[in-house]
Amino acid sequence: MLPTLVTLLLLLLLLHLSLLPLVTATASPLLNRDFPDPSILHDSSGTYYAFATSLLTGPSPKNIQVASAPSPLGPWTYLDIDPLPNPGSWTSGPGSLTWAPSVVRLSDNSYVMYYSGQLSGNNSAYHCIGAAKSTSSVTGPYTPLSQPIACPISQGGAIDPAGFLDPLTGKRYLVYKVDGNSLGNGGSCGNSVAPQVPTPIVLQPVADDGVTFVGERVTILDRTEEDGPLVEAPDLWFDWGTGTYVLFYSNHCWSEEGYSVNYATSGEVTGVYKRASKGSLVATGDGLGVVAPGGASAVRRVDGDGGGNRTSIVFHGNCGEGRCLFGVDVSIGLS
Repeated sequence: MLPTLVTLLLLLLLLHLSLLPLVTATASPLLNRDFPDPSILHDSSGTYYAFATSLLTGPSPKNIQVASAPSPLGPWTYLDIDPLPNPGSWTSGPGSLTWAPSVVRLSDNSYVMYYSGQLSGNNSAYHCIGAAKSTSSVTGPYTPLSQPIACPISQGGAIDPAGFLDPLTGKRYLVYKVDGNSLGNGGSCGNSVAPQVPTPIVLQPVADDGVTFVGERVTILDRTEEDGPLVEAPDLWFDWGTGTYVLFYSNHCWSEEGYSVNYATSGEVTGVYKRASKGSLVATGDGLGVVAPGGASAVRRVDGDGGGNRTSIVFHGNCGEGRCLFGVDVSIGLS
């Protein structure tokens, strides 16, 4: 039997490791192309789909990008289609800045895509949250609603939506960022010059149709001085291993190396969410080799390679092509 002190040290080492991404080598891009703000969905067919921010350059521009894979860690195949041919009449139209899509499958096997649409006219400096529906295919085409579903212009607009189905209650939610830094006074991401503007991450209950708001939104996280100019890119997840709700988010500025993937946990979906004391989950210089990682989206990985059930996240990071798709398996700690 090991001495008590050695046993304790081993337990502490294992606890420390459980808070880190489960990777043993430097990560390489899963998709060698500009694919920012990815979200991931495991479809009923068994295929994984990733959706990403608009591609406005090249011979085949797209309002939304999409790729597919047999596993969250690939191999990923880029699909040369645009699942959202028209982002809606309330936006600046096709070819405008359409950001950070998230797709959910409803109980009737139809799909809802949430996205950040650029407003038209005098409000083109702002984004709001739109929704579009596809009756049968996860890759669309999606038909947008006639109006945005969340558009707090006086607070800076809204971006980075993500749908969430609570497995404990069956209730649906939409989580997104109120884009306060669009009203900021300059500096890093427009909001590092005092007085700094709040950039709250909010949780909005929605009906079974995925688009009708039911009840009031609640703030579940906001920036602190340690976050720099903002918190953004939320994604909600329920971790069965710890029995907790996990909020993935990014902080600092997306165009700088300080951008990172973080998480906070709560025993209730509405919070309070406690930030992980270990700091960032994935960050520049942490040994994974990804520069400016952010925009994480979680999924349950179920595959036939002996991996069993585990949580994977996909996210973007700097690469020669822009911001490429990366992914790792993770284990969530409670501190």
